[in-house]
Amino acid sequence: MTISEPRVLVLPGYMNSGPGHWQTRWEGAHRGFQRLRMPDWMHPECDAWCAALEAALCAETGGAGSVLLAAHSLGCLTVAHWAAHHASEATRAKVAGALLVALPDPHGPEFPRDAHGFDPVPLAALPFASIVVASTDDPYGGVAFSQRCAQAWGSRWEDIGARGHINAQSGLADWPQGFAWLMSMKTRAAA
Repeated sequence: MTISEPRVLVLPGYMNSGPGHWQTRWEGAHRGFQRLRMPDWMHPECDAWCAALEAALCAETGGAGSVLLAAHSLGCLTVAHWAAHHASEATRAKVAGALLVALPDPHGPEFPRDAHGFDPVPLAALPFASIVVASTDDPYGGVAFSQRCAQAWGSRWEDIGARGHINAQSGLADWPQGFAWLMSMKTRAAA
């Protein structure tokens, strides 16, 4: 695949991403984007979600730096747990970068009570490029939490203002800025 058509695994959060979500819109508009199907969208188990990510990356035929991850909400915590505790050296190497959008705080009042195993959040550096994107009024995770994670993970941190949980209700449509951030990691990896 060319730099303009990378392989992207889309990792939605709790309850999946609906038709108006930027993740779903990207999948429909761009070749090479594939949603990672989780074992249970309504009762997420961290270990099971990490196993699904590991299996998907094992099945990828590309070499080092051939995959980007576009994660939202619990998908972001899945990436962090997978990288810290579940990834093999070979699958870790396949990831060129991760866009981590709207990190939910497991200690926050709105964290889904049906989600299990996501706490404590790993605070080890990620072994690939990453960008953490936060909203100033996200009910699921505050700015301080996302900044702390970004710093620990070695991620670039981006504040997009008051956009709620950065989902379909945020009015982002195709969210070209987010897409540009995602593609910037593929460009860096290719260079």
